[in-house]
Amino acid sequence: MLVNMNSILKDAQKNKYGVGLFNVIDTDGLQAAVAAAEELCSPIIIGTAEVLLPYGDLHIIGPGMVEMAKRASVPIAIHYDHGLTYQRCVEALRLGFSSVMYDGSALGHEENLAGTRDVVKIAHEFGATVEGEIGHVGNTDVGDEQNEDLYTKPEDAVEFIEKTGVDALAISIGTAHGPYTKAPKLDFDRLEEIRSATDVPLVLHGGSGLSDEDFRKSIAGGITKVNIFTDICSAGLFESMKEYPYKDGYLLLHDAKVNAMKEEVKRKLTLFGSAARATL
Repeated sequence: MLVNMNSILKDAQKNKYGVGLFNVIDTDGLQAAVAAAEELCSPIIIGTAEVLLPYGDLHIIGPGMVEMAKRASVPIAIHYDHGLTYQRCVEALRLGFSSVMYDGSALGHEENLAGTRDVVKIAHEFGATVEGEIGHVGNTDVGDEQNEDLYTKPEDAVEFIEKTGVDALAISIGTAHGPYTKAPKLDFDRLEEIRSATDVPLVLHGGSGLSDEDFRKSIAGGITKVNIFTDICSAGLFESMKEYPYKDGYLLLHDAKVNAMKEEVKRKLTLFGSAARATL
């Protein structure tokens, strides 16, 4: 069942569990994520990000994502992640995405506010939800997870929510996108301060590579949505590197890749606490 993020995250926030956002670039990842959610009777958010479009064209993968969500036996939000422009976010909305993220976190403060507010206005007209970001979740390859200057300030989070009307807020507390070269140290005290000061679902980006304990503490501390991409790609890639007999090799490879990705999604959904939480 295709729903927007409010239909999923409000219950998760109330009952203190997390929901995974899994970005995919092909039908293998999409099939794996939907199957995992259905097997566990879990709500799920499936998306693609603007930075991933060279590997999975929005107009090719987008309609398939929306259609699979409509047919699914569990609630699924289809999310356009890290949209960098108003135009791209609207493009996703017109394709049927039920949620978008406008990421103006690398822009100036006022520009981020204005851009997010514009996307919220148009997305709500589509019946879709919007995620924004204050602070900046950067990339591991430049050490952004260690740059406390990028971390979200509680007072900025409060202002951002009030001035934009976002439905969910991505915050920076020490994670970054991409594979970690060393274990990140998350600022759980900052998370607690932000959670105490705000009332919208909070989002953790850069989830791949965190320890199970980091996930548990983040969700217990107020994180409601956790973004994953690298971990499911790694699971599928590992199987892709194995050798198979030439006969039917492609089909064996496909099955192994999808099953490996599905099991990783199931592991995350179980860890986050969303298994058996699906309600229609």
